[in-house]
Amino acid sequence: MNYSIPTNPQEMIALRQQPVSDELVATAIAGVIKIARSRHQSLEELKAEVLADDSLLNWEQRLWLSEVVTQAWQCLP
Repeated sequence: MNYSIPTNPQEMIALRQQPVSDELVATAIAGVIKIARSRHQSLEELKAEVLADDSLLNWEQRLWLSEVVTQAWQCLP
């Protein structure tokens, strides 16, 4: 499946209706970056959000995800 990169929070929420796959996760990460950039957030601000404590991911997972987001930020136009 080819998913279009979400450009707003409503499109991100709509992704929840799809079965989880590598492609869906990559699309969601690209969407988060696209939305952050449209809000003029810096990479550091986005990483701070990813690293913020939550009940979903533990510290190591959040750290790994922040590294993935950093790499994607640098690769995406």
